[in-house]
Amino acid sequence: MNLKTNFTAILILGFSLIALSCTSTAPSHSGSGVAASDKNSLLATWVVIGDQGIAIARAITQASNCPDLIQDGVATTMQVRALPATTPQRPVAQGATALSSDKPAAFPVLTCEAQLKTGVVQASVAGNALPVPKPQPLRILVLGDSGCRLKAEGNAFQSCNDPGKWAFPTVVKTAAQFAPDLVVHVGDYQYRESPCPAGISECADSPWGYGWDTWQADFFTPAAPLLNVAPWVMARGNHESCARAGQGWWRFLDARALQSGRDCIAAVDDVRGDYSDPYAVPLGGDTQLILFDSSKAAGKAMAKTDPAFSIYAQEFQQVDQLAQHAGFSIFIEHHPILGFAPEKGKSGGVEVRPGNLALQSVLLESHPQRLFDPHVQLLLAGHVHLFEAITFGSDHPMQIVSGNGGSSPDVDLPAVLPTNATPFSATKVDHFNSTSKSGFMTMERASVTSSEWTMKSYDQNGVLMTTCFISKERKTCSTTE
Repeated sequence: MNLKTNFTAILILGFSLIALSCTSTAPSHSGSGVAASDKNSLLATWVVIGDQGIAIARAITQASNCPDLIQDGVATTMQVRALPATTPQRPVAQGATALSSDKPAAFPVLTCEAQLKTGVVQASVAGNALPVPKPQPLRILVLGDSGCRLKAEGNAFQSCNDPGKWAFPTVVKTAAQFAPDLVVHVGDYQYRESPCPAGISECADSPWGYGWDTWQADFFTPAAPLLNVAPWVMARGNHESCARAGQGWWRFLDARALQSGRDCIAAVDDVRGDYSDPYAVPLGGDTQLILFDSSKAAGKAMAKTDPAFSIYAQEFQQVDQLAQHAGFSIFIEHHPILGFAPEKGKSGGVEVRPGNLALQSVLLESHPQRLFDPHVQLLLAGHVHLFEAITFGSDHPMQIVSGNGGSSPDVDLPAVLPTNATPFSATKVDHFNSTSKSGFMTMERASVTSSEWTMKSYDQNGVLMTTCFISKERKTCSTTE
């Protein structure tokens, strides 16, 4: 090789090294420099608010490793919450022999999480911006009972492919335009328990069971526009009990740490997986939310010898303790304690059923008249697939039922209640209105120091239906219909 050839080789090598240094694939944390593989693997991101307002970023990915969480330009790797797995088949829930949902739940996804720093201004995961929490939210959006019902028992098959008959996607798109500071879901996210029968085009090809594919179809895909707008406070419904979709609840939504044996995988551990200590979320000023897990609450009054009675009694004692930390507490759980439920009468018509007798039977022990500590001013629930607003002339918390998020609606309650209708024997109903139209509710206050909240219920298209005002001194409602 001559000198000219050697010189040419050196030049080529030099230019190659320069080119290599200019096209380095070292990871970038600037958002636009996120690796395409990380972004393409990402299936969902959101922020859930937990005990004392702690904000937790969550992500679901098909990648083998958790992505980075970027907070104000600083990257940290998210931690594994749940590894991909197919869980053993659970027995069908007692009394649900007509269901076909007794199959293993497949979760071929990685669930990741990381706590957000207090006061963070900007946060993202794999280029997806996260909604950062506001320490003192002024506008809260409330919805619940949102999944599409597919249930062999009772031949209850909702038209999941028809937005006119499963309203949740429309509810979400409309609600996102309200730009809330916080979203509250009062439970029941996942309803696709049985396969869609042949010949029903409105739900054809729908996933079913309790695995990731059903969670994705019933919640994460349709909820994405609202998950991107604001952090969520998530209550647990009876559809997320261990015998149903509890495994997904613990993998994805619960704000607490995921613990082995408290994950609804083995039925022998359900007494741990089905009950959770209540916690508070401060809203600033003198207001807080109190979250209560009522997923296993039955409909009938419980005997004191029932193990569930003792568990709930201890948890309600904790509620009383939490209530002392704010003058205005909003109690959130799934079953309406002071609401009404419609039931088709055997001879036609609609019977009006009282509030949840199981939880009432426990609360009677500590608060025989009011059921709740005086600091608890408002109850938010779902379970009944209606919107209800109930105020009382007696000293009881106002009850809102926001169970009209899109799942198949219940039969309407009568516009005028029967004279003997009462959600609880000691109550005196002052105002009542209800609708089966799908929709959501907002709660707004003018400032953190304001003692009054304005609550408005809207249908799925954003048409106002009910307006209520609530403070320690005043609770009133009016309708636009």
